[in-house]
Amino acid sequence: MQLLRFLFVVGLAASCYAENSKSTFRGKLTQREGQSPALQTADGKLIALDGDGDTKGVLKDKRLAGSDLEVTGQLTAAGLLIDPIHTKAMYVHKDGKRLLITYWCDVCSIRTYTPGICWCCQQETELDLRGPDKP
Repeated sequence: MQLLRFLFVVGLAASCYAENSKSTFRGKLTQREGQSPALQTADGKLIALDGDGDTKGVLKDKRLAGSDLEVTGQLTAAGLLIDPIHTKAMYVHKDGKRLLITYWCDVCSIRTYTPGICWCCQQETELDLRGPDKP
């Protein structure tokens, strides 16, 4: 029983350490045919990007190809695992501003955080980069 308690405490400590191992990376979003999206860093290194389904949708959005992208996540052997979409872990840097990636439906006035069709009117949502001062 004491061994189980010890293993539980060690596991809990390891999970806390894993939370602290998150880092922020910045570079150019590259979308190569037949390959996972990647972040090209300033030194030319390519880091494969992965995340939840909604995050993958943003990474594959052709409107963001070549963008100066900032992401938060954990570096793994396979690449960078971006934090879940609800944590707002992806930003675009444009004209000296850090902008949150959002999508907007002009017809229904509905904002989402992944590209696709509006759940209400079924029209394609527009990319809408938002500054920190906008709700």
